[in-house]
Amino acid sequence: MTTLEIKGDWNIIKGYLKQKWAKLTDDDLQYIEGQQDELLGRIQKRTGVTREAVVTAVEEYRATLNA
Repeated sequence: MTTLEIKGDWNIIKGYLKQKWAKLTDDDLQYIEGQQDELLGRIQKRTGVTREAVVTAVEEYRATLNA
């Protein structure tokens, strides 16, 4: 997953992540260009899932958007 891939669909993906992990807040999901690792770390910390699980969830949802 590249920064560009997240950036393009971020508003849609953000809504999906909030549905999947209700503990996430808008502050948790604040995307700042160039700080993708920090974003993934915040999601991981808040949800208690692995980084790989977060990346997989984002990639799977993006695939459904682009299908």
